[in-house]
Amino acid sequence: MPVTTVRTDAPRRDFAEGETGRGPSVPSGGLCNDPRAGQWDGRRMFRNMIADYKTVVVTDGEGVRNSLYVSGCPFHCEGCFNASIWDFQAGHEYTQRLEDRIIEDLRPGYIQGLTFLGGEPMLATPVLVPLARRIRAEFGHAKDLWCWTGYTWEELMRPGETPDKRELLELIDVLVDGRYIKTLKDSLLQFRGSSNQRILDVPRSLEAGGPVVWARLHDQERDIPEIYLKDRESGKSTSS
Repeated sequence: MPVTTVRTDAPRRDFAEGETGRGPSVPSGGLCNDPRAGQWDGRRMFRNMIADYKTVVVTDGEGVRNSLYVSGCPFHCEGCFNASIWDFQAGHEYTQRLEDRIIEDLRPGYIQGLTFLGGEPMLATPVLVPLARRIRAEFGHAKDLWCWTGYTWEELMRPGETPDKRELLELIDVLVDGRYIKTLKDSLLQFRGSSNQRILDVPRSLEAGGPVVWARLHDQERDIPEIYLKDRESGKSTSS
């Protein structure tokens, strides 16, 4: 299948200009595309393509996890580290064989759960909703589900958004929401790239009717290299 090259320098647009209450850093000031409610529908946009699947990962959420990277993302955040998979036709086809492997790979006790990334998982619902349902049927809540999305919680909840997004959301435990805003980049953040993004407890947020931050959020206070450097300098001064 031919792959279309997606321009990373194309102008970004706010398609819901004038709409308020869309969550942190929305509109994004031309650093990302900002959709109106229901504009992007994964049920027609998704091409059943997966960019990558990784096992035994410790960077994509809490604990030791497996991660599924879906293809396709129209947010086009400037500075995105996964721009190569903005194209919905990138990668390889999602198959029943891969799904069965994902289920088997979740069985070891040391695997805490599965993470959905991309690309944009909220536009990969034709694959992720059935997969998440199967995981719940096989494991209940013994395995947790994390999901990264460019949508904010407020956008997912607004009237007119496609129902499949809410369907996936209700199967997820933890949501990392919001676009990557390069001007808000912060290397001290836990599991996020920019300070507008949030780690949300989905069941508690749904119950509360608004975003509830994940209780185990723990950002660093200092950069790791800075800590090592100061410790090393402290050691030198002590020894001298």
